[in-house]
Amino acid sequence: MKVIPIQARSDNWMYLLIDSSKQAAVVDPYDANKISNAAKEHGVEVTSLITTHHHNDHSGGNSKLLSLHPGLKAYAGSNQSPGTNVIVKEGDTFKLGQDIDVKCYHTPCHTQDSICFYVEDKKTGEKGVFTGDTLFLAGCGRFFEGTPEEMHAALTKLSKLPDDTLVFNGHEYTKGSVKFGLTVEPDNEALKGLLKKAENDNCTTGKSTIRDEKGWNVFMRLDRPEARKATGESDPVKIMGKLREMKNAM
Repeated sequence: MKVIPIQARSDNWMYLLIDSSKQAAVVDPYDANKISNAAKEHGVEVTSLITTHHHNDHSGGNSKLLSLHPGLKAYAGSNQSPGTNVIVKEGDTFKLGQDIDVKCYHTPCHTQDSICFYVEDKKTGEKGVFTGDTLFLAGCGRFFEGTPEEMHAALTKLSKLPDDTLVFNGHEYTKGSVKFGLTVEPDNEALKGLLKKAENDNCTTGKSTIRDEKGWNVFMRLDRPEARKATGESDPVKIMGKLREMKNAM
């Protein structure tokens, strides 16, 4: 399994997910021409389109990609994403190529059709999850269509994935997320280390795991005394809501 992040706009990530058979899925192709050209450069056949949620900066290139690669299976959580021909829900599975199994996790909050796509190469054991704008490195998405309860449930669900699952998120927001995290947990050495990495690397996606997130993402550490102190709350859902309000105000 190979995952190639490709930048779109100023900070969006779209991806090629490539099987050993040289079949590939395109994830969130905002710039369809750019990612189609990347597929040609890598000598892969695009067979699938995966959309994590319907926002234009993720799904806006779908129609163009489908015109460049007719006949694709286009997976998404709703038909709000252009060109969707396979609507997926919690627990749905499908295959990419010979070896990659994909499982869908419904994670409503940022949008109600948000789906995180967990992928596993059955031959190599490699694992990854495409989280769109639900889980960022050391952060989470805004609650545009949902509630603190929903984001808490979504991140709890993702925290139960295998610890060695690589995280492939929708935006390069890591520096900002870490700086906020350090206002909550100023003594978190993992966060300090991530900040150094982010300051020296403009592509942090796919270079950390679910295990890492549980060690440095304050939105996944709601039981910590630092989170309670920072928010003045003790209930995890209320802590989640307050943390997001605090992040929005930065």
